[in-house]
Amino acid sequence: MADSPEQNFIFQPINSLLNPKLPFEEIKEIIDSIHALFHQKTQISGFEVSIENLAAVSASKGKAVGLNHAAQCLLDYQRTHRFVLAIHQAILDQQKSNLGKTIQLFYAGCGPYATLMTLIAPLFRPDEIQFSLLEINKNSIDSAKKLIKEMGLDGYVSNIYLGDATTFQIPDAKSYDILISETLDALLYRECYVPILINMLPQLRKEAILIPDNVSIELLLKTGENETKLGIIIDVRKVLSDLTEKHDQLSKFPEKVFKLSLIPDKDSPLLLLETKVHIYKDYELNRNESSLTVIYEISYPKTDSISFTYYLEPEVELKYQTGMS
Repeated sequence: MADSPEQNFIFQPINSLLNPKLPFEEIKEIIDSIHALFHQKTQISGFEVSIENLAAVSASKGKAVGLNHAAQCLLDYQRTHRFVLAIHQAILDQQKSNLGKTIQLFYAGCGPYATLMTLIAPLFRPDEIQFSLLEINKNSIDSAKKLIKEMGLDGYVSNIYLGDATTFQIPDAKSYDILISETLDALLYRECYVPILINMLPQLRKEAILIPDNVSIELLLKTGENETKLGIIIDVRKVLSDLTEKHDQLSKFPEKVFKLSLIPDKDSPLLLLETKVHIYKDYELNRNESSLTVIYEISYPKTDSISFTYYLEPEVELKYQTGMS
């Protein structure tokens, strides 16, 4: 496990994050201290104003966020805490079912800190886990390489690739036990989580673990203080398993239509769009715990229906339209 000065410095804070009941104030303090170290090592804080740090990078479908935004993801405190817990548990589970095997993790979209590698590696030995990293942004991959070297974590990395995760063909794909791709935003807007799954899941063994395991978007009706679930707009894994056409040719998901009732304005009706992120087993992100699960409101339309379509091109985004009045 931790054996370099940098690893020893960071081991105890990371080890503390393995407490699922850690109070938020302590989570924030620990992650802020890790961020300060990463900033020192890479000279990237996530708050620089240079164009090259702010610009998103276009993938074949969707966009990879800019270097700044990717670095700031570390400071999404509950998100980072929950993902560390989930990945740690997934590795332990794989070790139990593959005794003596070095667990292979493929990390698509690692960003400038390779956060979910640099926070996990010190908890294990290099003969226990090995990472392969993929990143589309050259500046991000250069930063990740620098940080990994400074942290003394080179021994945990088998491969580092510069490429587009939505089209990348994984060398020896069947050897990987865990795929990590934290490439998403609320409402699955713009980022590449779905196109990456479309590309990479068919390459892996069916037994491979995906983190996050699934993302869904639900539609709710809010009247006053009451909420009623109207249904699921998108369940990514279910849609992908149900589709019969070739996934890499998809331009959009099937339309989802919801019938609406006439509700008096005095009840102040609203439609709520809630993103649910299931990371692994019991680990998930709940409403407004993270930037990924911010609730979105739509004014209740005076129509008999509303339909949603998730587009993969020309832009990755969820769109809706209302039916007849």
